[in-house]
Amino acid sequence: MNLQNLENSIYKLVTETSTNLPKDVRCAIKKAKEAENAGTRAAMSLDTIANNIFMADDNVSPICQDTGLPTFKIKTPVGVNQIEIKEMIKKAIAQTTADAKLRPNAVDSLTGANSGDNLGEGVPVIKFEQWEKDYIEMKLILKGGGCENKNIQYSLPTELEGLGRAGRDLDGIRKCILHSVYQAQGQGCSAGFIGVGIGGDRSSGYDLAKEQLFRHVDDVNPNEDLAKLEEYVVKTANTFGIGTMGFGGEATLLGCKIGVMHRIPASFFVSVAYNCWAYRRMAVNINAETGEIMEWHYQDGEKISFEEEAKAETKQQGEVVKLTAPITEEKIRSLKVGDVVQISGRMYTGRDAIHHHLMSHDAPVDLDGQIIYHCGPVMAKDEDGNWTVKAAGPTTSIREEPYQGDIMKKFGIRAVMGKGGMGPKTLAALKEHGGVYLNAIGGAAQYYADCIKSVDGVDLLEFGIPEAMWHLGVEDFTAVVTMDSHGNSLHADVQKSSLEKLADHAERVF
Repeated sequence: MNLQNLENSIYKLVTETSTNLPKDVRCAIKKAKEAENAGTRAAMSLDTIANNIFMADDNVSPICQDTGLPTFKIKTPVGVNQIEIKEMIKKAIAQTTADAKLRPNAVDSLTGANSGDNLGEGVPVIKFEQWEKDYIEMKLILKGGGCENKNIQYSLPTELEGLGRAGRDLDGIRKCILHSVYQAQGQGCSAGFIGVGIGGDRSSGYDLAKEQLFRHVDDVNPNEDLAKLEEYVVKTANTFGIGTMGFGGEATLLGCKIGVMHRIPASFFVSVAYNCWAYRRMAVNINAETGEIMEWHYQDGEKISFEEEAKAETKQQGEVVKLTAPITEEKIRSLKVGDVVQISGRMYTGRDAIHHHLMSHDAPVDLDGQIIYHCGPVMAKDEDGNWTVKAAGPTTSIREEPYQGDIMKKFGIRAVMGKGGMGPKTLAALKEHGGVYLNAIGGAAQYYADCIKSVDGVDLLEFGIPEAMWHLGVEDFTAVVTMDSHGNSLHADVQKSSLEKLADHAERVF
């Protein structure tokens, strides 16, 4: 095999997966847009998502800044050298990272050090299988941490919040899948897709669940019972009112695919792999002799470009509040849940490492009145050696719940921004201190990168590019107030109402 051709083919696969959503996913998002009520926060979010899809494709830049953990599933003819394929994958991954098509995401679990090239122990994930065809099938999924963290596994029988007992039968499986959608809320960047694995052991069940994510959105399960369950789950989940980004609305789930395998008598697992709207999976057939791509998967039907949506201005709900840091407590307390804000001026990124550091250290800059953005951007240097932002959407904020309230009070921070909301400790601190939580649109990494007009500095770069504190100059950076200084939380309200709707399905035997 020509290894240079193979490396080039893998490079194209990784780039395409990171920057260009497949046709079936675009179609599902378009249907969600058409079904949403105009003028709502959910409609605004879907407009932003559509705009972002076009920008990522047009710029050949990551759709979402969290390019996830690359997972390859490969089928090879008998006799093909899998060791050589693995080496070419590593080379292609390192090069796409250097070219800012992937964010450096490989972190040593013991030291916290980022390898910088997405290579490390067990990274990327590569799984081989032999088959009797004469070509190589190579599948790739880039599944970010926000949706990966909302994966869930159930051991039946079990008791489920809102649904009661789930037994070892099809109805128990139904309850588990519905609960998996409820528990994700907006933290997994809904509207999402789920893959479900029934049976197996704990590891093979999750592997089966993730394998379902490679199925086409519109395919029909050959098992009649599972086909009916897949259709039922999507229809029912969209009555929960969780909606896009957890803002409420009509679109909560865009697809459900279920696989089944045998199990041992003592164990009955239902494993769910949750995937965000930025459903980045692609596959190619590769000539086993030349190393060149023969065919791309997921290319059926017309490609929806979302170019018209990108040209149109994103629809805002009601009046827009302009914010420029430093922000006064009086200004913050005038904001309420549901307000749409646009930020101009300076803000600072801060994720897990920064929050942990600030608990026991001074801040590298004066944060009084400032905005902290939960974001791990994709960064690159231009020809003059200056940092530029390639992708910059929000990360899931709930990970900072143990720290956030204390850090806001310690340093005088007035606003934190991320996605998915935060918990009661942060909500109490917002009320006491005078602060707000701003929800940006998860996955909209190109849309927000376009709002960043300058990189004015960086601190704590030793934590790695995603975890450093970047000083960003922004203009009209749009977000929604979802937790205010008066004790109100849209996230808590949506979770409560969706639990009530979930409970309506407790006694409905499938």
